[in-house]
Amino acid sequence: MTADATRVVLADDSLLLREGIARLLLDQGFVVEGLAGGPDELLQLVAAHRPDLAIIDIRMPPTFTDEGLRAAETIRATYGKAVGILLLSQYVDPTLALRLMRHGADGIGYLLKDRVSNLADFTDAIRRVARGGSAIDPDVVTQLVARRRVEDTLADLSPRELEVLGMMAEGRSNAAIGEALFLAPKTVEGHIASIFSTMGLSFQNNDLPIDVMTA
Repeated sequence: MTADATRVVLADDSLLLREGIARLLLDQGFVVEGLAGGPDELLQLVAAHRPDLAIIDIRMPPTFTDEGLRAAETIRATYGKAVGILLLSQYVDPTLALRLMRHGADGIGYLLKDRVSNLADFTDAIRRVARGGSAIDPDVVTQLVARRRVEDTLADLSPRELEVLGMMAEGRSNAAIGEALFLAPKTVEGHIASIFSTMGLSFQNNDLPIDVMTA
Protein backbone atom coordinates (compact mmCIF):
# COMPACT_ATOMS: atom_id res chain seq x y z
CA MET A 1 0.00 0.00 0.00
CA THR A 2 1.41 3.39 -0.99
CA ALA A 3 1.28 6.44 1.27
CA ASP A 4 -1.36 8.06 -0.93
CA ALA A 5 -3.63 5.02 -0.51
CA THR A 6 -4.06 5.74 3.20
CA ARG A 7 -7.64 4.92 4.16
CA VAL A 8 -9.42 7.35 6.48
CA VAL A 9 -12.77 7.99 8.08
CA LEU A 10 -13.72 11.46 9.20
CA ALA A 11 -16.05 12.58 11.99
CA ASP A 12 -17.17 16.18 12.52
CA ASP A 13 -20.58 17.57 13.37
CA SER A 14 -20.12 20.40 10.83
CA LEU A 15 -21.32 19.17 7.44
CA LEU A 16 -19.43 21.93 5.65
CA LEU A 17 -16.14 21.15 7.39
CA ARG A 18 -16.24 17.37 7.01
CA GLU A 19 -17.23 17.60 3.35
CA GLY A 20 -14.52 20.18 2.74
CA ILE A 21 -11.82 18.09 4.41
CA ALA A 22 -13.01 14.98 2.58
CA ARG A 23 -12.70 16.78 -0.76
CA LEU A 24 -9.18 17.95 0.09
CA LEU A 25 -8.16 14.42 1.03
CA LEU A 26 -9.66 12.87 -2.08
CA ASP A 27 -7.82 15.42 -4.22
CA GLN A 28 -4.57 14.35 -2.51
CA GLY A 29 -5.14 10.68 -3.28
CA PHE A 30 -6.40 9.47 0.10
CA VAL A 31 -9.19 6.91 0.28
CA VAL A 32 -12.08 8.34 2.29
CA GLU A 33 -14.05 5.36 3.56
CA GLY A 34 -16.84 7.32 5.20
CA LEU A 35 -18.00 10.50 6.93
CA ALA A 36 -19.75 10.74 10.29
CA GLY A 37 -21.61 13.52 12.06
CA GLY A 38 -21.43 11.98 15.53
CA PRO A 39 -19.57 9.44 17.68
CA ASP A 40 -21.95 6.51 17.20
CA GLU A 41 -21.81 6.77 13.43
CA LEU A 42 -18.02 7.07 13.64
CA LEU A 43 -17.69 3.84 15.62
CA GLN A 44 -19.89 2.06 13.10
CA LEU A 45 -17.68 3.28 10.24
CA VAL A 46 -14.50 2.15 11.97
CA ALA A 47 -15.99 -1.28 12.66
CA ALA A 48 -17.12 -1.64 9.05
CA HIS A 49 -13.98 -0.39 7.29
CA ARG A 50 -11.06 -0.79 9.74
CA PRO A 51 -9.36 2.32 8.28
CA ASP A 52 -5.73 3.27 8.69
CA LEU A 53 -6.77 6.48 10.42
CA ALA A 54 -9.79 8.11 12.02
CA ILE A 55 -9.87 11.93 11.94
CA ILE A 56 -12.09 13.01 14.82
CA ASP A 57 -13.46 16.32 16.06
CA ILE A 58 -13.14 16.30 19.86
CA ARG A 59 -16.42 18.11 20.53
CA MET A 60 -19.44 16.48 18.91
CA PRO A 61 -23.14 15.94 19.71
CA PRO A 62 -24.98 15.62 21.93
CA THR A 63 -23.17 17.70 24.57
CA PHE A 64 -20.26 19.06 22.50
CA THR A 65 -17.77 18.40 25.29
CA ASP A 66 -15.63 15.28 24.83
CA GLU A 67 -17.75 12.89 22.76
CA GLY A 68 -15.13 12.69 20.04
CA LEU A 69 -12.40 11.98 22.55
CA ARG A 70 -14.45 9.23 24.19
CA ALA A 71 -15.04 7.67 20.77
CA ALA A 72 -11.29 7.85 20.14
CA GLU A 73 -10.64 6.09 23.45
CA THR A 74 -13.06 3.34 22.43
CA ILE A 75 -11.32 2.95 19.08
CA ARG A 76 -7.91 2.70 20.73
CA ALA A 77 -9.18 0.20 23.33
CA THR A 78 -10.85 -1.94 20.64
CA TYR A 79 -8.33 -1.85 17.78
CA GLY A 80 -5.11 -0.79 19.46
CA LYS A 81 -2.62 0.89 17.15
CA ALA A 82 -4.15 -0.72 14.06
CA VAL A 83 -6.28 2.42 13.64
CA GLY A 84 -4.45 5.73 13.98
CA ILE A 85 -6.28 8.62 15.59
CA LEU A 86 -5.95 12.27 14.59
CA LEU A 87 -7.92 14.57 16.88
CA LEU A 88 -9.03 17.98 15.64
CA SER A 89 -9.96 20.75 18.04
CA GLN A 90 -11.12 24.34 17.76
CA TYR A 91 -9.35 25.18 21.01
CA VAL A 92 -6.13 24.17 22.75
CA ASP A 93 -6.88 21.77 25.58
CA PRO A 94 -3.76 19.88 26.72
CA THR A 95 -5.77 18.00 29.32
CA LEU A 96 -7.75 16.23 26.60
CA ALA A 97 -4.60 15.52 24.59
CA LEU A 98 -2.88 14.00 27.62
CA ARG A 99 -5.95 11.92 28.41
CA LEU A 100 -5.79 10.05 25.11
CA MET A 101 -1.99 9.78 25.12
CA ARG A 102 -1.61 8.61 28.71
CA HIS A 103 -0.79 5.07 27.53
CA GLY A 104 1.46 6.22 24.70
CA ALA A 105 1.32 8.59 21.74
CA ASP A 106 2.09 6.03 19.02
CA GLY A 107 -0.41 6.53 16.22
CA ILE A 108 -1.92 9.60 17.88
CA GLY A 109 -2.20 13.17 16.58
CA TYR A 110 -3.68 16.33 18.07
CA LEU A 111 -4.07 19.38 15.84
CA LEU A 112 -5.99 22.62 15.90
CA LYS A 113 -8.47 22.96 13.07
CA ASP A 114 -6.57 26.02 11.85
CA ARG A 115 -3.79 23.65 10.71
CA VAL A 116 -6.12 22.13 8.10
CA SER A 117 -5.58 25.25 5.97
CA ASN A 118 -1.92 24.25 5.51
CA LEU A 119 -2.58 21.30 3.23
CA ALA A 120 1.00 20.03 3.04
CA ASP A 121 1.39 19.91 6.83
CA PHE A 122 -2.06 18.44 7.34
CA THR A 123 -1.60 15.62 4.85
CA ASP A 124 1.87 14.91 6.23
CA ALA A 125 0.37 14.60 9.71
CA ILE A 126 -2.24 12.15 8.42
CA ARG A 127 0.35 9.91 6.81
CA ARG A 128 2.64 10.11 9.82
CA VAL A 129 -0.04 9.14 12.34
CA ALA A 130 -1.47 6.44 10.06
CA ARG A 131 1.90 4.68 10.00
CA GLY A 132 2.28 4.78 13.77
CA GLY A 133 3.93 8.13 14.44
CA SER A 134 2.53 11.19 16.13
CA ALA A 135 1.81 14.81 15.25
CA ILE A 136 1.39 17.37 18.02
CA ASP A 137 0.18 20.93 17.48
CA PRO A 138 2.83 23.46 18.58
CA ASP A 139 0.24 25.39 20.59
CA VAL A 140 -0.42 22.25 22.60
CA VAL A 141 3.31 21.81 23.19
CA THR A 142 3.56 25.41 24.40
CA GLN A 143 0.83 24.89 26.98
CA LEU A 144 2.31 21.58 28.07
CA VAL A 145 5.63 23.32 28.61
CA ALA A 146 3.94 26.01 30.70
CA ARG A 147 2.11 23.42 32.78
CA ARG A 148 5.16 21.26 33.34
CA ARG A 149 7.29 24.26 34.23
CA VAL A 150 4.96 24.93 37.16
CA GLU A 151 5.32 21.29 38.20
CA ASP A 152 9.12 21.66 37.96
CA THR A 153 9.43 18.75 35.54
CA LEU A 154 11.83 20.68 33.32
CA ALA A 155 14.51 20.17 35.95
CA ASP A 156 14.56 16.49 34.93
CA LEU A 157 15.44 17.27 31.30
CA SER A 158 18.98 17.34 29.99
CA PRO A 159 20.40 20.59 28.50
CA ARG A 160 20.02 19.16 24.99
CA GLU A 161 16.42 18.10 25.68
CA LEU A 162 15.67 21.62 26.92
CA GLU A 163 17.04 23.00 23.62
CA VAL A 164 14.87 20.60 21.63
CA LEU A 165 11.80 21.36 23.75
CA GLY A 166 12.27 25.09 23.27
CA MET A 167 12.32 24.63 19.51
CA MET A 168 9.26 22.39 19.69
CA ALA A 169 7.43 25.17 21.52
CA GLU A 170 8.42 27.54 18.71
CA GLY A 171 6.62 25.21 16.30
CA ARG A 172 9.70 23.88 14.54
CA SER A 173 9.48 20.51 12.83
CA ASN A 174 11.85 17.62 13.50
CA ALA A 175 13.80 18.45 10.36
CA ALA A 176 14.19 22.09 11.38
CA ILE A 177 15.32 21.11 14.88
CA GLY A 178 17.87 18.68 13.49
CA GLU A 179 19.22 21.26 11.08
CA ALA A 180 19.55 23.92 13.79
CA LEU A 181 21.25 21.60 16.30
CA PHE A 182 23.20 19.49 13.77
CA LEU A 183 21.41 16.32 14.84
CA ALA A 184 20.35 13.30 12.79
CA PRO A 185 16.58 12.72 12.42
CA LYS A 186 16.67 9.61 14.63
CA THR A 187 18.51 11.54 17.31
CA VAL A 188 15.86 14.26 17.28
CA GLU A 189 13.11 11.65 17.52
CA GLY A 190 14.91 10.04 20.45
CA HIS A 191 15.16 13.35 22.29
CA ILE A 192 11.47 14.10 21.72
CA ALA A 193 10.46 10.64 22.93
CA SER A 194 12.53 11.16 26.09
CA ILE A 195 11.02 14.61 26.64
CA PHE A 196 7.46 13.36 26.32
CA SER A 197 8.18 10.41 28.58
CA THR A 198 9.55 12.76 31.25
CA MET A 199 6.46 14.94 30.85
CA GLY A 200 4.21 11.98 31.53
CA LEU A 201 3.67 10.52 28.05
CA SER A 202 4.87 6.94 27.67
CA PHE A 203 6.10 5.92 24.20
CA GLN A 204 6.04 2.20 23.54
CA ASN A 205 8.48 2.39 20.61
CA ASN A 206 10.97 5.23 20.40
CA ASP A 207 11.84 4.28 16.82
CA LEU A 208 8.44 5.49 15.63
CA PRO A 209 8.35 8.91 13.96
CA ILE A 210 7.44 11.66 16.41
CA ASP A 211 6.90 15.14 15.06
CA VAL A 212 5.60 18.50 16.11
CA MET A 213 3.64 20.33 13.44
CA THR A 214 5.15 23.56 12.21
CA ALA A 215 3.31 26.71 13.22
